[in-house]
Amino acid sequence: MAPASPFINYALKALKPVDYLLVGHVTQDLLPTGSSRLGGTVTFSGLTAERLGQSVGIVTACESEIDLSSLEPLQVVTVPSSSTTTFRNISTPEGRSQYLYHPATTLEASHLPEAWLKPKIVHLGPVASEVDPQIYKAFEDSLICLTAQGWLRGVDAEGLVHPVDWLYSHDLLKASHACVISLEDVRGQEEVIEEFAAMCKLLVVTENKLGARVYWNGDIHCFPAPEVELVEDTGAGDIFAACFFHRLYTTRDPWEAARFAVRLAAWSVTRTYLGSIPTSQEIANAQFEII
Repeated sequence: MAPASPFINYALKALKPVDYLLVGHVTQDLLPTGSSRLGGTVTFSGLTAERLGQSVGIVTACESEIDLSSLEPLQVVTVPSSSTTTFRNISTPEGRSQYLYHPATTLEASHLPEAWLKPKIVHLGPVASEVDPQIYKAFEDSLICLTAQGWLRGVDAEGLVHPVDWLYSHDLLKASHACVISLEDVRGQEEVIEEFAAMCKLLVVTENKLGARVYWNGDIHCFPAPEVELVEDTGAGDIFAACFFHRLYTTRDPWEAARFAVRLAAWSVTRTYLGSIPTSQEIANAQFEII
């Protein structure tokens, strides 16, 4: 029997303040075997932030039957939903096709518990445009960090996921302190990256095994990733983001944050699924530049 899901009604349970708050959907990722496993930015980034020493809270939405036991080290607030956001990835000769089914309830400012309105870091991590882009206004003194992938995804009538242009007000991008996107999110369009860089105080573009580039104060720095043997890269971008936001907060140095995050994200792909979360030794090695 699967462990009971820690489905929380925060009105009935006292919550402790958190340092690192994530907002976004946990996902049910369908596997070729017919089984499924827990996924989503909040899963990989949340467990990474906790490993980095942050006290972590997640605001998400899903069915009450979903097994969230993998998130037990974290505080989780689940907004009731009749469905859980579900993805299926299918490999084709042309590359990976991704399908989205049953999106869960949209997350809004009204879903945020009062005890979590003053975290050090707010990480807005939608996977399917499920986070109200105005939610950032609820946080006055936090470092506002975005992984914008979920706001750059569209879905056709059959559920096939495809990239879309930024459809919202630019206020969120301008208000954020750091934004992470991937080259894939913007279909490799350099002109779109330039537009994002002009709006964001700090923009990071991840480039898979090549590493990442950082746009800050009119400068661009590239950070190559160490060469590793790829086993599985699921969650690597979310691990990168949590490492970058954590290190940015602790050092206030985007270049150092990128160096740190590139190494840990690269090492993460040498293992599978949640085993990819950085180890304490890897964190120490990355922090002190031991390769």
